[in-house]
Amino acid sequence: MKSRKLSKIAGFSYLIIFFAAIFANFMVLENLIENPLTAVQENSMMVRFGIMAFLVTVVFDVVVAWALYELYKGHNLNLLSTLFRMMHASIMGVAIFALPLVLNLTSAEAILNQVSTFNTIWLIGLFFFGIHLILLGKIIQKPKWIAVFLSIAGIMYMVDTSAHFLTPNYTDYQNIFLTLVAVPSIIGEMSFAIWLLVKGEKK
Repeated sequence: MKSRKLSKIAGFSYLIIFFAAIFANFMVLENLIENPLTAVQENSMMVRFGIMAFLVTVVFDVVVAWALYELYKGHNLNLLSTLFRMMHASIMGVAIFALPLVLNLTSAEAILNQVSTFNTIWLIGLFFFGIHLILLGKIIQKPKWIAVFLSIAGIMYMVDTSAHFLTPNYTDYQNIFLTLVAVPSIIGEMSFAIWLLVKGEKK
C-alpha cells in the first residue's frame, strides 16, 4: 500500500479516536462519576453509547498501530513502538469489561467502584502508550516540533500513571497532572493526525 494512503488511514483513524474518546470521557464517564445512579437509571442508553465509543477507540487504535507500522517499516524502533501501542489497546479492551456491569447495579458506591476499576486498568495501559509516544517521537523524522511534543506527551503519560500509584495525595495535584498530560498530548497527537492527513509521509 502506498505511503500516502497509509498516512491518510492513520490520520483519519486518529481523529475518530479523538472524537470517540471525548464523547466517552466527558459525556459519559464524567456523568457516571458525578451522578452514578441518575446516569445508569435515567440515561442508560447514553452509557451504552459511551461503552461503544470506548470500543471504537480500541478498534481504531489497532488500525493506527498497523498503519504506522507499515508507514515506518524501515526504522529499527518501529516494531517496538507498535508492540507498546498494541499493549495499550489490549489493556484498554480489558478495562472496558468493567463498564457494562454498571448497567445492572443499583447503588452509587457499586457503580463508582466499577468506574474506578476501569480507570485503574486504563491508567496502566496509558503508561505503555506513553512509551509508544516517546518511541514514535524518535521514529518520525519530520516535522521535528511534532516529534518533540509526542515525546513530551509520552513522558507525561508515564509520570501521571506513576503519580497515581506512588502519591498518596494525588487528588490534591490532579488538575496539575491533567494539564501536564493534556497540553502536549493534544498539541502533539492532534497535530500529528492533521499532518498525516494533509501532508504525511510520501515514501
